[in-house]
Order: sequence, then structure tokens, then C-alpha cells
Amino acid sequence: MSALQSSVLGLALLAFTAGGSTCHGQSGSSDIAKDPGATPVDVTLPGIDTSALTPREKKEWSSYVSELLAPCSDVPVSVAQCVQEKRSCTRCLPAAKYVLRAVRDGMSREQVEKSYHGRFDADLIKDVPVGDSPAKGPVGAPITLVEFADFECPYCAIMAPKLDEAFAKHPGQIRFVYKFMPLSGHPHGESSARAGIAAMAQGKFWEMHDKLFQNRDHLEPQDVDSYAKDVGMDLNKLHADETSQATTDRIANDRKLADALKVDGTPTIYINGRLYDVQSDLNDWLALELGGDQKTTPTTTGAQTPGPSVSTEPVKPAGSAAPKK
Repeated sequence: MSALQSSVLGLALLAFTAGGSTCHGQSGSSDIAKDPGATPVDVTLPGIDTSALTPREKKEWSSYVSELLAPCSDVPVSVAQCVQEKRSCTRCLPAAKYVLRAVRDGMSREQVEKSYHGRFDADLIKDVPVGDSPAKGPVGAPITLVEFADFECPYCAIMAPKLDEAFAKHPGQIRFVYKFMPLSGHPHGESSARAGIAAMAQGKFWEMHDKLFQNRDHLEPQDVDSYAKDVGMDLNKLHADETSQATTDRIANDRKLADALKVDGTPTIYINGRLYDVQSDLNDWLALELGGDQKTTPTTTGAQTPGPSVSTEPVKPAGSAAPKK
């Protein structure tokens, strides 16, 4: 990698950690009611260490856990009350810790609210069909992780090793599914997706997946052919499958599913049907899935059933001409 490429990737990583986490932004709104005249009372909860918080952060955290409802619908009290009274919702303590991390990370009230509801509200769990998409990990794993990604997306490239590390850290507990979402803003997005699908036909998807993300600055046809050779693929079959109708259809189906889910950027990740906040700690998120009592709707394994097109991300038409080789 050249010094210039290292600099570009470094800037992308800085943007990722500073809040620019997808190749197309997402937005949200706040709905926590706050009485501007009220003075938050400092809250102390068993099992929560707030000693690292500043006095201001402690007041903010106390306010949030006193206002936000417990993450179990049958426990209609605040997170703080739930923990203090040792209510039946075992996810209240992890929820209070989740808010603590958000405050410590400097999130605004709107960001805390959005992140909390995105993580814990039951009605935000989606049915994300797996279909016959490339996947690794056991079918019966307690966690199904579905990623919509583009091989030329810099944020996807940053996220890829994090996902690989999490997969390796939880052997047998994660089924990792990949969905193709090439963006029109990336000149090699669709051609690299086609190469990935062609690699899947030869049982080499994950090997090619790694090669493409590791070399996202070098995705010209000759580069992709070189990666295919490295992983032991038949180039004639690769080229034939890249331009096949089946490959075009697969990309179209994944795009329609993305539209139905209102996916508007990459990487977009669903963990057990819940949209993962890429600013959150992935290991903490997975630990809660494995150890909490969350009632989730498992992703299905049947055929995809696309909904109405609602994505705001411009993409190439599904039937556009295949890239020339």
C-alpha cells in the first residue's frame, strides 16, 4: 500500500470513528421528553460503577436512566427503577450500562435516545430473510448477522476485520450472512459484487470477500483476475458467471430487500433482525444477545420477499450491462 493510500484509509478510519460510519448517511429524531426546569437527581444503581463520570456526565446519565423505560414491555417502569427494585427484566442492568457508555462517549441526548431505542425497542426488530445468500457459521447459531455491503466502500473495508474478529471470537455462535449492495457512487462496486457472486459459484466466496476488501483500492478487472487466481478459481468460469443473468438477479433481489428494509448506506448490519448501530461496541452488542433474555424474531431462511422500493441511495438499474472484461 502506498503512502497516499495509507493516508486515505487513515482519513476514512478517522471519519468512521468520528461519526461518519457509512457510505451514505442515516438520520433520526429524538423523542425523550425533558423538563428544562427539572433538576436531575444523581442516581446510584447496584452493579453500575459511575466513578469515571464527571459530575455533568453523572447528572446526564441519571436523567436518562430515570426517563427511559425498561427494555422489557411487561415491566413499565424506568431503567433505574427496574434495577433498584430488581424487577424481572434482566436486561435493565445491561441497558443502564449501555447508556453509561453512551454518555462516556460524549453522545448528545438525541444520540443517546436514538441509540437506546434502536438497541432495545422490540418493535424495531425486522424480518431479514437469509435466503441462499453466502453465509458461514451454523444454521442454528443463536446469532444471525446479516450485512449489506459494497466491496469498494471504505467503511465496509474498515468493518470487515471487526466482523471477522467477532466471528472468530464466538465459534459456533454466529451465522454471518452477506448481502450485495453495490452503490452507484463506487465505479467498481457492481463489478466487484459480480466477482464475489462468481466466486460463490466456485465455493470461494469468503476467500474472494477477504481479497476484495483487503484491496478495495485495486478493483480493476485484471486485479480481480489476480485475486481469483490466488484463491484457486477457474477464470473462464469466473468471467461467464460474472455476466450471467443469475448474477444480475441476485444483485437485484438483494437491492429490493435493502429497499424494503429502508437500507440507505453501507455497511448496514442486522443482528437477530435488529439494526446494529455501527458506533456501538460490537462485542458488547453480541454479549447481550447471547446472555440477555431478549425476545427476538429470528431471520428466516426462505426466499426473499422484497417490499416497496424506498431506498434513497441511487443505484444502478438491476438489469444494467455487466462490466466488460
